[in-house]
Amino acid sequence: MLGIVYITAGNMKNASQIARELVSKRLAACVNMFPVSSVYRWKEEIEEDNEIAMFVKTDSSRFEEITKLVKSLHTYEMPAIEFWGIEGEKEYLDWVHVNSSGEETKK
Repeated sequence: MLGIVYITAGNMKNASQIARELVSKRLAACVNMFPVSSVYRWKEEIEEDNEIAMFVKTDSSRFEEITKLVKSLHTYEMPAIEFWGIEGEKEYLDWVHVNSSGEETKK
């Protein structure tokens, strides 16, 4: 199943580092990054922070590897890492599948 792994990062530098690694290792076809404002409970306190949300376009079979890589690079003690199944235009989803398969494509 194709989907989006949703991740938040504390800053663009960390988000970019994670995104580049995911795409270069063919764990993701593409990563979109954009600023968000988050309100959450952490250690019994209500927190409000600016973060970078990441939409990682990939195949569900890559989720475990993505999680391991994200945790190794992330600055948070417990990063948000969620998989959302998606449907969409076939040609685009084929591109996501090919580019997140982990295999080199012939040029």
